[in-house]
Amino acid sequence: MSVTRDRRERERAQRHRLILMAARELAEAEGWEALTTRRLAERVEYSQPVLYSHFKGKDAIVAAVAQEGFTELAKLLRTARTATDGQEPRRRLRAVCQAYLRFAVERPALYQAMFVLPTRLEFAGEETPTALRAAFDAFMEALPEAAPEREARAELLWAALHGISTLSATDRIPAQGGATRLDLLIEGILPRG
Repeated sequence: MSVTRDRRERERAQRHRLILMAARELAEAEGWEALTTRRLAERVEYSQPVLYSHFKGKDAIVAAVAQEGFTELAKLLRTARTATDGQEPRRRLRAVCQAYLRFAVERPALYQAMFVLPTRLEFAGEETPTALRAAFDAFMEALPEAAPEREARAELLWAALHGISTLSATDRIPAQGGATRLDLLIEGILPRG
């Protein structure tokens, strides 16, 4: 490869990264409804055609941001799990659950891109992106290998945490009782004896 081509590819990757960072910042500050390709192009100081050379439109930007979010979530969940390796399974699972719930609270726009806004990302299928699969695998790894129906338990855990996150974010369930809800969830996923 020529030096010029290498430089162009690096510059393209930097523009791509800049567009995604600006989209996330704008969404966190003003919400996804404020994000338009025109505003984003102005913010990154590139023309709309340059923006469209990277992404087909807002939906593609949201999907790319969501994939970044799944990568970050998987790393966070794995970090929570490894920090509690060697401890009893419920404690390890609690750490992973708490990490997930914190992620949803601390990154609301990112969480919304991942789970609320429409994207064409396929969950649990042949076309599931690697980042999304890694996040699900982090839930699987938080469960004991010998847990019966481990994959179904991981799906149920993720679904319940998503429900708790969504209901909490919209004030449909009170903040009080969060620890009790988490205890009941963990007991349901990993019953004693």
